[in-house]
Amino acid sequence: MKGNEKLITVLNSLLADELTAINQYMVHSEMCENWGYGKLHLAIRKQAMDEMHHAEWLIERIIFFEGSPTVSKLNTIKIGKTVSEMISNDNDDEYDAVRTYNDAIKLAREVDDQGTVDLLTKILKMEEGHIDWAEMQHAQIDQMGMENYLINQTESAAN
Repeated sequence: MKGNEKLITVLNSLLADELTAINQYMVHSEMCENWGYGKLHLAIRKQAMDEMHHAEWLIERIIFFEGSPTVSKLNTIKIGKTVSEMISNDNDDEYDAVRTYNDAIKLAREVDDQGTVDLLTKILKMEEGHIDWAEMQHAQIDQMGMENYLINQTESAAN
């Protein structure tokens, strides 16, 4: 099915965002694993897997519209040097994603594409869940202090 060119361009832009997020989350996840924060490693890896699903769904939609998915473009990856920086960088990107998905949903409505609205809304809700997770982490850090937070993220705390 031939799709709206402007919408395909937006879908490819969202795909670049998702591919960037996958890379950023994977690096952050592996850094946490290396530091012994197993619970945090698994939580961040799960978010990377969510982003992989988002990328897959966007690719499927672009191909459905007879477009060409652009998988070679990444945005700037912001690797945190500390756990706090990682959570903040990821959260900032998720806020950008929510704004971008809302804009894309408006465009999909304008071109009367309910299928794309439904897909983007599904992804949007997952991105909002990532924001909730990051805000919970910040709240825990504020309430218990960074050292206690990190102790709870170790393998021994995970068992």
